[in-house]
Amino acid sequence: MLAAAIPSPARGVWYLGPFPLRAYALCILAGVFVSVWWGDRRYRAAGGAADQVLDVALLAVPAGIVGARLYHVVTSPDAYFGAYGNPALIPQIWRGGLGVWGGIFFGALAAAWMVHRRGLRWAPFADAVAPTLLVAQAIGRLGNWFNQELFGSPTTLPWGLRIDDAHLPAGYASDTLFHPTFLYEALWNLAGAVFLVWLERRLRQRDGAVGGRLLWAYVMVYTAGRVWIECLRIDEAQLIAGLRLNVWTSILIFLVGLVCFIVTSRRPLSDEVSRVGGSS
Repeated sequence: MLAAAIPSPARGVWYLGPFPLRAYALCILAGVFVSVWWGDRRYRAAGGAADQVLDVALLAVPAGIVGARLYHVVTSPDAYFGAYGNPALIPQIWRGGLGVWGGIFFGALAAAWMVHRRGLRWAPFADAVAPTLLVAQAIGRLGNWFNQELFGSPTTLPWGLRIDDAHLPAGYASDTLFHPTFLYEALWNLAGAVFLVWLERRLRQRDGAVGGRLLWAYVMVYTAGRVWIECLRIDEAQLIAGLRLNVWTSILIFLVGLVCFIVTSRRPLSDEVSRVGGSS
């Protein structure tokens, strides 16, 4: 069974002289690159100007990283402010610990502000980048594999993940295999991106416009997967009524996405890129 298991990478950092190249950061950057490249192509196909997605990303990505780290610190305070915590660890994001909810919220706020400042409509921009976000998140999840973190409960399935003794949770034998939740989420996100592209075509054929609904579909797709994947994980987390905080957050945000999708569908729909001559 161990021979069929998924091995963990032997190392997650390489050095160019004194400068470390961390796999966690490289995975995030690779995801951002793919998202910006594909998002630019999609936005230009919708009538937007070239490089608008890149310009917005230069603000939204740093804002998202800050927001993701803040969410992680707030929801996992013991590691930083507990009895054995260390606040100096807060800026050390290469150790892991980015909460996607804070990243999405802060990144979306920054992007929406910049899009508005440029006299553009948010809906077509959001529709253009929605499936690319899932691809970026899928690539970024590989960073958890390199860090040997955020894996699931023990399993006897042939695709179980082997964890080095140095990263093994207390109480588990060295030959224990774990659910590779990083892989589950990556595959779910890639499948979700394909679904969003299909849904976009379907909505445009049926209603003549997407009108911002793809963003809310993205929210529902991602959170639906996060619920069951989060239930598999065994890393420390805040619990509310026996469920992890991120499970409750996913359920709440899924419902918000569902309501917003329905409300948006009942409003006049437009895929006009510019606010001039179109609804906002």
